[in-house]
Amino acid sequence: MTPLANRSITALAEQPRTVLLEACLAEAEKSRSVFTTLYPEAARATAAYADAIRAAQLDVPPLAGLPVSVKDLFDIGGETTLAGSTVLKGAPPAKADAPAVRRLRMAGAAIIGKSNMTEFAFSGVGINPHYGTPANPADATLARIPGGSSSGAAVSVAAGMCVAALGSDTGGSIRIPAALCGIVGFKPTARRVPTAGALPLSTTLDTVCAMARSVDDCILVDGIIADQSLSIPDLPLAGLRLGVPDTTVLDNLDPHVAASFSAALTRLSAAGASVIDASFTPLAEAAALNRFSPAEAFAWHRTLLADREAEYDFRVAKRIKLGSGLSAADYIDLHAKRRDWIARMETALAPYDAIIMPTVPLVAPPIADLEASEDAFFKANGLLLRNPSTINLLDGCAVSLPCHASGTLPVGLMVAGPAMSDARILAVARAIEHTLHAA
Repeated sequence: MTPLANRSITALAEQPRTVLLEACLAEAEKSRSVFTTLYPEAARATAAYADAIRAAQLDVPPLAGLPVSVKDLFDIGGETTLAGSTVLKGAPPAKADAPAVRRLRMAGAAIIGKSNMTEFAFSGVGINPHYGTPANPADATLARIPGGSSSGAAVSVAAGMCVAALGSDTGGSIRIPAALCGIVGFKPTARRVPTAGALPLSTTLDTVCAMARSVDDCILVDGIIADQSLSIPDLPLAGLRLGVPDTTVLDNLDPHVAASFSAALTRLSAAGASVIDASFTPLAEAAALNRFSPAEAFAWHRTLLADREAEYDFRVAKRIKLGSGLSAADYIDLHAKRRDWIARMETALAPYDAIIMPTVPLVAPPIADLEASEDAFFKANGLLLRNPSTINLLDGCAVSLPCHASGTLPVGLMVAGPAMSDARILAVARAIEHTLHAA
């Protein structure tokens, strides 16, 4: 672990950036499966500039000179965006940074490198056969999956290589690895952050977002990449109405996940929150409706797959090809059904300040088990995506934050709400975080 471990951006305010960065670069060099590319010299120059401004007693933005990773999905000007693949090697380089990357640079972030990911962002597991799979830092005794698709992003934060990581979330790709690695991930309402310059998975569901060590750190980074700092109210937990869906999302919970989530609910109730078991019957329809990613991914990949499928991760290619059978008429109908589903879900959500649920129903499985068995891989992938993907379908926003006991495998608690309720959901998540982390 580096000097960044378990320290928020605010807590690092007075720390020399160059010293912090060198420790992070040394850790990153030892864990190369976390990154596909490192930018040591550019990051050093950025950190040194931030230290020089501080030495001149001038105001320094909170992120200035601090290391941040960028998922391999995002354009960096002058480089080919590979998205965790090898099939795109030799493709034309990006003409400019993606807007989210540019905004991080303007805030002074030291971009330390491009983080590894599931190929083309198409799984919640995080396994990558081309660049290796980053091991989850939560378990030093057994190599467990980090979650995906923002696998290297989560590990870069959880292992103390970065203060934050830029990633994407189409069905949980920020929140799944945040939950499995024991950090915080925030999926905003998709329209708040531009997706330009990010290689698409689903143009309907893709969301550009970040993960960090605390809700407040996610609020800070979200304000930068959205170019809009939200006004987050300071909500007391007492009196908040928190709905716990009893449809689908509590099915097949790992015993440790079930116990950790139950203990969290007990603490929230003891602190004065109204924790209400409720039926959200539209959730039972989500799996059948959530067919956008294969169809939209197939539209992007169909020519590449026809010519060079052998260069793909076979698990990713298999999922993309599922989109080949959806007709144009079915696709149009799917959008109409989604709009109706969202309306019914928003009605069901209206009585609550937020809904809460386990982010994912299982703890991180061993990498070897999922590499050895296609059946085990796809079973785990389906379970990992089940809960978080409903919020993408909703066009909503959600935070995953840790709720497990210290010294145990990470478990995420997800706080969610409808579109454009971001400020309220972040406020509720912060109140929950303070309660769960109180001594």
